[in-house]
Amino acid sequence: MLPVEGSLMQPMYSRMLRCLLGSRKRAAAVVAFWVLIAGLLAGAAPALESVEDNASANLPPAASDSMKARDLVRTQLPGQDATPAIIVVRGEGADAAASTGEAVARITSALSETARPGHVASVISTVTAPDAAAELVSQDGAAQLVIVPMTGSPSDESFQNAVDKVRALAFDRAGPTEVAVTGPAGIATDTVKVFSGGDKVMLLATVLLVLVILLTIYRSPLMALVPLLAVGVAMRVAETTGALLADAGIITVSSQTASIMTVLLFGVGTDYALIITARYREALLDEPDRPRAMQAAVRRTAESVLASASTIVLAMFALLVAVSPALHGFGPYLALGVTVMALVAFTFIPALVLLLGGSVFWPGGVGKAAERSRGTGIWHRIAALVTRAPVRVATAVVALLVVMSAGLLGYHESFNTLSGFRAATESERGQRLIQEEFGPGEIAPGTVVVQSRDDLRSSTAPADIAAALTDADDVSRIGQHPRFGGDGRTVFYDVVLDLDPYSSKALDAIGPLKETARAAADAAGVKNATVLIAGETAQNADIRSVLDRDTTFIVLLVLAIVTAVLTLLLRSLLAPLYLVATLLLSFLATLGATTFFTVTVLGDEGIGNRVTAYIFVFLVALGVDYNIFIMSRFKQELRTASPAEAISTALTRTGGVVSSAGLILAATFAVLMTQPVRELFQFGFAMAFGILLDTFLIRPLLVPAIVRLLGDHALWPARPRHKTPPTPAVAPPIGGTAIPTGRLLRAFTWIAVIEACTWAGLLIGMYFKYIPKTTELGVRIFGTLHGAAFVVYVLLTVLVAIRLKWGLGRTTFFALLAAIPPFTTVAFETWARRTGRLPGPAPSPTPSP
Repeated sequence: MLPVEGSLMQPMYSRMLRCLLGSRKRAAAVVAFWVLIAGLLAGAAPALESVEDNASANLPPAASDSMKARDLVRTQLPGQDATPAIIVVRGEGADAAASTGEAVARITSALSETARPGHVASVISTVTAPDAAAELVSQDGAAQLVIVPMTGSPSDESFQNAVDKVRALAFDRAGPTEVAVTGPAGIATDTVKVFSGGDKVMLLATVLLVLVILLTIYRSPLMALVPLLAVGVAMRVAETTGALLADAGIITVSSQTASIMTVLLFGVGTDYALIITARYREALLDEPDRPRAMQAAVRRTAESVLASASTIVLAMFALLVAVSPALHGFGPYLALGVTVMALVAFTFIPALVLLLGGSVFWPGGVGKAAERSRGTGIWHRIAALVTRAPVRVATAVVALLVVMSAGLLGYHESFNTLSGFRAATESERGQRLIQEEFGPGEIAPGTVVVQSRDDLRSSTAPADIAAALTDADDVSRIGQHPRFGGDGRTVFYDVVLDLDPYSSKALDAIGPLKETARAAADAAGVKNATVLIAGETAQNADIRSVLDRDTTFIVLLVLAIVTAVLTLLLRSLLAPLYLVATLLLSFLATLGATTFFTVTVLGDEGIGNRVTAYIFVFLVALGVDYNIFIMSRFKQELRTASPAEAISTALTRTGGVVSSAGLILAATFAVLMTQPVRELFQFGFAMAFGILLDTFLIRPLLVPAIVRLLGDHALWPARPRHKTPPTPAVAPPIGGTAIPTGRLLRAFTWIAVIEACTWAGLLIGMYFKYIPKTTELGVRIFGTLHGAAFVVYVLLTVLVAIRLKWGLGRTTFFALLAAIPPFTTVAFETWARRTGRLPGPAPSPTPSP
């Protein structure tokens, strides 16, 4: 982080700014440097699409049981390393079975010819494998499956073209029957098609949207183009550098990561451009020399912009603690992009503005642009409202956030990739046909792997294990005969569940199924057997497990990072606590609103399994930016003004530009909602909604209200240099209205009771979930309410502790500790009243005669 003004490093930093921005010639050299770098990297790097890895992002860690089982299946069973395409054929009418059989025969013949499509290894159908009819034919005979193992990598274009040829051939030979090609090969091909062309549409939509907003804000065409040109340069440098690193195997990049990078750079880049150019216009009021005004603008914004970029970059690197490939590989590429964008913001943007000279403000001119930096009337009215009624403002905002958090009652996750496509695909239609004709579990069978130290081919143990698996809960059927590996010590059982293989119940069934196989092996005399399960359900169960673990670690680490950055920036121990508390409330409200809109209203199968972690990391890292901008300005204004005046000035001076920045950032993330993928749609909606919350509720209302209530203690232990009179129990009137301590104490009493009641409801809900195992509704309702009450209680405890000057002693410690054990908040409230640590109800004011 850059040191504050007046430090020992400041002269060196000033010299660097003069070197880069001392004249238009030097500014031209800076612009030329970035253009040259972008051009050289573009010529040396491969295309980003050619190095994208979309396969590993949807898999569990390589060390997980399901991946070990998959490796055993591939190595010990011949032909299992191929990727199968599954052709579903269904006839209609009275002769459905006959027409289906004829169609299968024609399709099998075409795929068995020497002129068959490339990558087709073999064909498995009732024609080539009559013994498998029980597994390939539906009970009424109207539908049949044709399995087509295909060699090669699904990411290769030739493989995808081969799948398209298989589909065309199956359609031509189907006759009057309905046909669809699904399976892993079909799903992989459809995934590529869903994403193809989407990035270009998204990029065009983002550029047009940002351009319109910037023209509205700046009212100058050239000034509106500056952020777009800067983002273009940063994006080109970041993409080419990322492609080089991915090609070298240092980082991984997926198509979803690339899509998010596009909107992230547009949002963050225009934010930084708005902050710097707004301070430049403000500097022009006192300094007519443009290079010196620009140097002053960059110097005054460097601390907050660098703190913002550092928070985002560190939050992205926090994802490296994740075990899940989807989260682990997500951060480095985005951290690279934000780092490049920050460098471009500090150098290219100021240089380009200086290079354009006075024309950058055309047609309004420099004078009008500078005057707009004083703030508009609406922000003066908002500042007056916060000063006049901070308790009411804070209470109203917190209540609204709690109401939004209630949407979490409908929260559940989805692990079905196909259901996440917001476009019709043939593979999804094929899976639906399989479910209708063969049962839900047939779309993704699993394989139970039992590995012994001894040869099992002459033992009765495999048959005993098969019998136990057949009778296991949630099992629809198992394969006719166990398959032995080449060493004879490994046995494979094909298992089909009677559940939707992507549902939570199916994921929960993996553990008991594994225990059933292990118990059967022990009973059959196979000691110390290794039992593993392969298949999509087992993989999703492992993904869910590691995501739960990863999310916990990431949340704690990101909160620690944000707290540390705010502590260093503001030189305060208290401010990071209430600022982080507002971020947590914002996250809960955002996730609740997203769940309600996408799951309850739009009918999504659930929240994408990685979306919650993405929302938390990005919303906290980006949402804290606006707190950084206003609190950094507040800290600067404290040098010459009282806390009340400083927060009002900070709000009015940053209100317009930060709100504009938030609007642009929200709009760029909203562009993700144009993508035909559930995860990107949900993530885009959540980020747009959450950023708007932070921009128009948290930053301009809740944070200033808290700062106004804390007064001189807002940056504790730092104290403002401007001396203000000591604050009594009831603060002196400001603007005709006093800060009512009595209301704060009553609010503290009520939240203590609410926190205790929600604890009681949560415990009762846990009883009904885990003891009779009847319902989890109570846990979902009271868990959400208790989480919100806990955050509010802690926040009010800090406010009361400061108001009553408890300090960091025993009373404050007990008050905070009371939030953890059940019902102890009420006990603390009673004890504090009896011992005088909390005053009694404030007497009502006597009306004047």
